Amino acid sequence: MEHVDVAVVGGGPAGASAAHAAAEAGASALVFEKGVPRADREGLGPDSTDAAGILDYWVDIMGIHPDEFPDGVVLSELDRATFVGPSESCVLRSTGIDSSYDAFGYTFHRARFDDWLRERAEDAGADYRVGVSVKDVETDLDGDPRHTLRLADGDAVGADYLILADGPQRTVTNRVLDRYLPFPVTDHLGTTTANHIAYQEHRRLPPDIADELRGSITFWWGYIPGHTAYPWIFPNDDDVARIGLTMPIGLDIDAVADRDAYTLLRPEDETIPSGSVYLRRLLEHEYGDAYDVPEDFPLVEDRGKSKGTETYPISSTRPVDSPVEAGVAVAGGAMGTTSAFHEGGDHVAVRTGRIAGELAGTGDLSGYNTAWKAAIGDEILRNVTMADMVRDYGPDDWDRIFRTARKMLAEEEGYRMFEKKFAAGWDAIKLLVSYRLNKRRRRDFVNIHESDYVY
Repeated sequence: MEHVDVAVVGGGPAGASAAHAAAEAGASALVFEKGVPRADREGLGPDSTDAAGILDYWVDIMGIHPDEFPDGVVLSELDRATFVGPSESCVLRSTGIDSSYDAFGYTFHRARFDDWLRERAEDAGADYRVGVSVKDVETDLDGDPRHTLRLADGDAVGADYLILADGPQRTVTNRVLDRYLPFPVTDHLGTTTANHIAYQEHRRLPPDIADELRGSITFWWGYIPGHTAYPWIFPNDDDVARIGLTMPIGLDIDAVADRDAYTLLRPEDETIPSGSVYLRRLLEHEYGDAYDVPEDFPLVEDRGKSKGTETYPISSTRPVDSPVEAGVAVAGGAMGTTSAFHEGGDHVAVRTGRIAGELAGTGDLSGYNTAWKAAIGDEILRNVTMADMVRDYGPDDWDRIFRTARKMLAEEEGYRMFEKKFAAGWDAIKLLVSYRLNKRRRRDFVNIHESDYVY
């Protein structure tokens, strides 16, 4: 049986970064990626579906500056984020967080990014195998090897350390973690309850609309029901944009209060509309008076996963600790570090993968749970706090928040507006106090603690 120091399940940003770091540390590292076909990639690769945008300070969290990328990865530079409510809006032109990257952010080609991460890992000496599925992992804490990975083709590979990076679907992760927990792992990481579903289309915009949206990631809040449910437009290159949305899985339209208040719902809807229906309604609402949407916003069918469209899960749970005493680390979307609130999390996937790989590569994973919290804890706490604050928001609430935020942003740019006092009125004070109280209550943001595991 083949034996390696570090085995990695999943070849996306977390997995490829883990393999790169482990190989650089001098360990033998092997990545297993089942591989999916994409219209915009030659051959198989990870399920590269994401809105794929990075803010300025995320560059430092990720630890990779875009200057390192080859041509074709970065698609457009951003200078703002626009938040649109039913009748109010606000624009964020700075995150307010110091960064080594000068612009507000950038959008990028996720498949090319993943392919570059793979090449980087292979250049460091890692073995990256595509088209290989891991069916199960057997662990003997006193054995040699400690982990035996059972592959779909019947082969087996032994490893001293195991890094689980199989994304929000957690096909292997849940099976492994379940063996170390006194409760069903699906109580915390069930894919239908711990994930949102996202859908996006690659569409060519009319030139004047492309100019209007250039440089801005734009989000519409309060237009569709559901916790952290919103449509968005991310500009790419050549007047092409990714137009998409994220929403909870299995939302019951009969449970939606005041459904007439949601711009993209219709009285005749008997169920929550599909992503494609929602997006058509968004474009009609925003641009239908001046354009024939199907004609003037055509799908770009040679982009994306399949004919210009993509459907994919986003983790919407809080992150979990790993059973490090068993020599196992969970990284990226599999551990819940991505966020439906800010649409994805390639930066935290790369960072957690790198930490896991570095520690496994040096032969000691014991500090992983402490290390990932030190690296991304502030980012996770901010997202958890904001997501919980807006849990019961309806359209009127979003208008109130954007009206208040616009006044607050006039005094202090970016996220730092939550750190100071304002003369922006009573609503601003209430928002500030609510944020601080919620942040204090959620300092323990871990979904499954290291102490929960039983060996």
